[in-house]
Amino acid sequence: MIKTDKSGKRLFILDTNVLMHDPTALFRFKEHDIYLPMIVLEEMDAGKKGVSEVARNVRQVSRFLDDLMRDAGFEDIEQGILLNNRGLVEGLESEEYGRLFFQTHSLNLALPEALPGSKPDNTILGTALALQNEHPDVTVTLVSKDINLRIKAAVLGIHAEDYFNDQVLEDVNLLYPGTSGLPVDFWQQHGDTLESWQKDGRNYYRVTGPLVQSWNANECVYLPEEQGFEALVRETDGKTALLETAIDYRGSRHTVWGISARNREQNFALNLLMDPDIDFVSLVGTAGTGKTLLALAAGLTQTLEENRYKEIIMTRVTVPVGEDIGFLPGTEEEKMTPWMGALMDNLEVLTRSDVGGDWGRAATNDLLSNRIKIRSMNFMRGRTFLNKYLILDEAQNLTPKQMKTLVTRAGPGTKVICLGNVAQIDTPYITETSSGLTYVVDRFKSWPHSGHIILTRGERSRLADYASDVL
Repeated sequence: MIKTDKSGKRLFILDTNVLMHDPTALFRFKEHDIYLPMIVLEEMDAGKKGVSEVARNVRQVSRFLDDLMRDAGFEDIEQGILLNNRGLVEGLESEEYGRLFFQTHSLNLALPEALPGSKPDNTILGTALALQNEHPDVTVTLVSKDINLRIKAAVLGIHAEDYFNDQVLEDVNLLYPGTSGLPVDFWQQHGDTLESWQKDGRNYYRVTGPLVQSWNANECVYLPEEQGFEALVRETDGKTALLETAIDYRGSRHTVWGISARNREQNFALNLLMDPDIDFVSLVGTAGTGKTLLALAAGLTQTLEENRYKEIIMTRVTVPVGEDIGFLPGTEEEKMTPWMGALMDNLEVLTRSDVGGDWGRAATNDLLSNRIKIRSMNFMRGRTFLNKYLILDEAQNLTPKQMKTLVTRAGPGTKVICLGNVAQIDTPYITETSSGLTYVVDRFKSWPHSGHIILTRGERSRLADYASDVL
């Protein structure tokens, strides 16, 4: 029996898709109570088979419920099972715990005639209405990832909310940019305690001041004037920071596999990609900003010229933009080839040369085919990459759990590059604020061996730039 509570506690009815999306949702409502309709258990039972992530999540929910109910009798179930985490999920311990209620008796599902109760969503709506009528003093809220279900709930007068605990940020505009503009009077404000020296042709500055507190390791700072001061934050302790001037890859003096940076953000990206002390780099930007081209150019230089890495491994999420073309024949690499059009297009630019004629181009292509491998993301679990340059393309379509699985494949000497555009997400139930790319950028921003840049200026062509703005 659900008890009336005057302390502000609420009763949340969880839709099936919430548990399929995040099995730990059971423990994320702190002191509030959770209600699971019987139809939700039925839908989870139907979705537990298979090797998909959804099926794995359903089985994990079943294990959590089994642990919670292990020593509970019928009276305990009737009074609500205490949602004590008991170490089942790390980092979700709370001072107060709510209770988990199941549908233990039939409810008067008084739905309008336009909403018959045979459909699972309508059954959940009927359950919510019945609980509101039985417990008028309790705030009943339906939590669902299904927008249409939330719309129908609002029409019926049921308070409904999206599941927000999976969101890394409240707004994608709050995503860490990786760059920071300095005020025009920066040197006047920080000049009194400034220390500077030169080493290996680079200038170093140790600064103290109010701006230092907001900087992260490997953040790129610059003065606003064109071709002005550009540097990377190498160390920061909250009070002082060590700045190292960035290498200028815009001119012909410093090129990366024949590629020069065309704007400030691309220049910072090449500094991060070419730095052996940075193990993880994320590049976010719209189409045509040069993400794949810069990552490949830096990878070819460090693999073939500097021998820093043994080979380049490229993979991406196989989510089609339109209708799926079905199964593809051939080996793993042959199956992935249609998905790697971006790789082939950029390799054509990077290997374009008139030296040696057709024979020279054929020899170059043979060399690259031996050092660049295309791998499917479906077979990554359990693998370990040693001294590899790993490129994860279209990373915005990954969930946080999938992103963790892929990034943890990196062994000693491996560098991971994540490329993506959070405005082009093709995977259902993933949004800009819950994407694995947003998740990893936010979690890695303070790590001293990672770097991040948002590329803003398109450099593909004037047609592509105009189309990105007006279409």
